Amino acid sequence: MNGVSATRSTQVVRLVLAVIAVPAGLYAASLLLEAGSGNWLHLGIWLAGGVLIHDGVIAPVSVALGIASMTVLPVPWRLPATVGLICWGSITLFSIPVLGRFGALPDNPTLLDRPYFTSWLALTALTVLLVGVVGLVRSRRS
Repeated sequence: MNGVSATRSTQVVRLVLAVIAVPAGLYAASLLLEAGSGNWLHLGIWLAGGVLIHDGVIAPVSVALGIASMTVLPVPWRLPATVGLICWGSITLFSIPVLGRFGALPDNPTLLDRPYFTSWLALTALTVLLVGVVGLVRSRRS
């Protein structure tokens, strides 16, 4: 691929992304305006909390686990284990609201009426299985 066609394809990709992102951003801005200025403080706190939790908890734990895996795991298993832990951590983080049944109402049994813990266990088992399969394939190749 020569430099001209690479530049052209980059411009096309940027245009397609802009066509998608600009309306999505305008829609998000309209929802923010509809929510009213009383909710902006809560939104700011929520967004700042997400950044603080990520930078203060999630990122350091991920780095620490990555460093620990370098000293404990053989080379072929390091990448699958790291990816598996990041995926499992994300699954667990996003599952906290339903696992904790936050928002459940006693007068509405149809809210949070699924076997969320069983589903989380199944996703955990699937993640472990995939890490094991990829780790075995990588260890046999090396």
